[in-house]
Amino acid sequence: MPKQEAQAEARTRETTSRGGMVWALVITSVAGFMAALDNLVVTTALPSIREDLGGALHDLEWTVSAYTLTFAVLLMFGAALGDRFGRRRLFTVGLAVFTGASAAAALAPGLDALIAARAVQGVGAAIMMPLTLTLLTAAVPQAKRGMAYGIWGAVNGLAVASGPLIGGTLTEHVSWQWIFWLNVPLGLALLPLARLRLAESHAPGARLDVVGTLLASGGLFGIVYALVRGPIDGWSSATVLVSLSAGVVLLGGFVRHGMRHKAPMLPMRLFRSRAFAGINAASLLMFLGMFGSIFLLSQYMQGVLGYSPTEAGLRMLPWTGMPMLISPLAGYLSDRIGGRPVVAAGLFLQAVGLAWYAVVVAPDATYTAQLPALIISGVGMSLYFAPASNLVMSSVRPQEQGIASGANNALREVGGALGIAVMSSIFSAQGGYDSGWDFVNGLEPALWVGSAVVALAAVAALCIPSGRRTAGGSGAPAAAAQDELIAA
Repeated sequence: MPKQEAQAEARTRETTSRGGMVWALVITSVAGFMAALDNLVVTTALPSIREDLGGALHDLEWTVSAYTLTFAVLLMFGAALGDRFGRRRLFTVGLAVFTGASAAAALAPGLDALIAARAVQGVGAAIMMPLTLTLLTAAVPQAKRGMAYGIWGAVNGLAVASGPLIGGTLTEHVSWQWIFWLNVPLGLALLPLARLRLAESHAPGARLDVVGTLLASGGLFGIVYALVRGPIDGWSSATVLVSLSAGVVLLGGFVRHGMRHKAPMLPMRLFRSRAFAGINAASLLMFLGMFGSIFLLSQYMQGVLGYSPTEAGLRMLPWTGMPMLISPLAGYLSDRIGGRPVVAAGLFLQAVGLAWYAVVVAPDATYTAQLPALIISGVGMSLYFAPASNLVMSSVRPQEQGIASGANNALREVGGALGIAVMSSIFSAQGGYDSGWDFVNGLEPALWVGSAVVALAAVAALCIPSGRRTAGGSGAPAAAAQDELIAA
């Protein structure tokens, strides 16, 4: 009888654990979907926002960059807040802020109010997003994390896929405000579920680094602001030069602070690990090339080729929709052969896709000519997402996974913000909105730059230590990375 009771108790614990894992996967995936959706949902609505609220190209940039910039600069601080005060608690706080700011964006009476609401959305996402991975990692056994990250990546891929389509459909058939109202019911549904179904956790000895946050935030804002204002004010103007110089100095101070402070927001010693440095460099460069390209291509499809917002979103699906199909497979492959070859192959394909697009882009380009570039880019992006998350989380000690998740998400968003600013600067220098050929003259060199940047990301991924994973999911790459950290 005692043996039967023990077996029954073990089955109960296993069922409870499995239920907690499923709930954690559902809640964190939907929250990640919301944050990722808002990176791209605005892109197909930009012409309608411009028509309704006015504004030049640099104003439209800020409707995207205000979100990505606050998201980027506060991600590591959001992860640190979760480690210090409770990951579930701060996750719900971030979710509530994000949901409220979404409603404010929908109600914005003008472009300035919309940009401000988008910035607050980024604050909420910065608190919420890095904690999705740490909460998921805590709930899922190590042997199943590759597949869990794959599902999480597929749902994020669904957001990337549906962002242009949802934005286009709602803009065309209802109004652009509904791209923000969409978040409100999702957020209200997740709040009680997160409180009831997620387990609370903390990082032992976690401290807040206010100085590091101020240095990183000020530095990144200075650089992105200079890139946005450069084409308008002139690259030699006092505003641009002062902003750029201040940004570089502040980021230098952030690096120095991370090397000397006892408990920095981002310990620079982590970058002594080739695995951590390689995957973060690859993430920064990949998002720089990809987001800057999508920002311009969505306007090209509508403004030059004459597609409606819905038609543009549908035609982007071979690129943006591919992660739904391939990300789970990519997660499985990363468990079997390691993440490095999967990520590197994906980035090389993404670079090829952007280069292909640069070759075929024209004012009268047929969709058939564009389709191979869209498919190749979609497959490449899909192979990147899930293995990249696995590589990040396995490149550090368990107690540093919150910092690692925040740092990687921050660098992705920094890449996105820089990508939009850099690509728009190239576009403005070489072309404009006056005619189809004028737009293409600016778009083509921007796509070539995007392709080159993503190719550099693939080279960075190849610097990650190689090794075959074991059946348990923690193979040579993770072990080598942690050995490097211990030695450091």
